[in-house]
Amino acid sequence: MKNTYFIFSREFSGYFKTPVAYIFLIIYLLLIGFFTFYFGDFFTREQADLQPFFQFHPWMYIFLIPAISMRLWSEERKSGTIELLLTLPITMWQAVLGKFLAAWAFTTIATILTFPIWITVNYLGNPDNGVILTAYIGSILMAGSFIAIGSCISAITKNQVIAFVVSLSVSLILVLAGFPMVQNLFIGWMPSFIVDAISYTGFLTHYQSISKGVIDLRDPLFFISTTAAWLFANTIVIDSRKAV
Repeated sequence: MKNTYFIFSREFSGYFKTPVAYIFLIIYLLLIGFFTFYFGDFFTREQADLQPFFQFHPWMYIFLIPAISMRLWSEERKSGTIELLLTLPITMWQAVLGKFLAAWAFTTIATILTFPIWITVNYLGNPDNGVILTAYIGSILMAGSFIAIGSCISAITKNQVIAFVVSLSVSLILVLAGFPMVQNLFIGWMPSFIVDAISYTGFLTHYQSISKGVIDLRDPLFFISTTAAWLFANTIVIDSRKAV
């Protein structure tokens, strides 16, 4: 745990040593506010909830989280500091987990900073704050899965642009997998269990249930297990390419 915290603190503090982190936070908050109040018809709906706010989270994460995760390992590999990192008395898993937790904490802070929107909806009406809290938790869990994907892909290449594009593409596929129109492409010529499996892997399928306040342990467990699987793959990639 001490070694993981060392990596975590090293990475997390690194976000705020340059203006990039602050620029990212400002852009994220402006975009999510713009989408919520204008494209989400926040005021014209005349409903005291944050569904317009949460429905944009997966699409924001698809573009913004790869921008955070693309440097996690590709920068280490490009600069050559990965060799130094791996010579420290830490395990591969501790290094991967520390970097992941730092990126996840940074993303969680960005999400929490949207609390003025929560205050606004409480000022205008009487929302179900339990549902809103559940949706926030679901959003943070989903963000963790996106970060784990980006971290694993970042470990494959030295090029941050390639890491960004591939992470974005994989994330987009996993979100679209939950769309009915995507499932309809396979219905009729694929076995039903394969169609169900494709639907189950869709991030949107599980996130929408949580964002509506539906308590089903299968949904948070899906994001937790997805995150764990990609982090495990991350350790395998680093271990296999540490000499490359």
